[in-house]
Amino acid sequence: MGMLGWVMMGLAIWHFTIFLPDRFWGGIVGAFVGSLVGSIVIGLIIYSVKSSALQVPGEKATNIGVVLYAVPGALIGMAAVYAEGMRRERRTRPS
Repeated sequence: MGMLGWVMMGLAIWHFTIFLPDRFWGGIVGAFVGSLVGSIVIGLIIYSVKSSALQVPGEKATNIGVVLYAVPGALIGMAAVYAEGMRRERRTRPS
């Protein structure tokens, strides 16, 4: 259940990329992948540190706090994809 919450939070945050210039590596799909992967990985890391075991929270352990673990991960994932897109754009730009 926690994984579903993390994916939905990453998806929700991804929708705000329409307000940014499209410089993501892979375009809007790259931003989508970065948001989902980041939210899942960071959500899993934060929950694992809290529970001292590498596991996905079940239905009883999932609450709004657990779902919010995905917010920094989604932002970090999208920032990484954006930075890679900017780097590739600068490299291919004629001098």
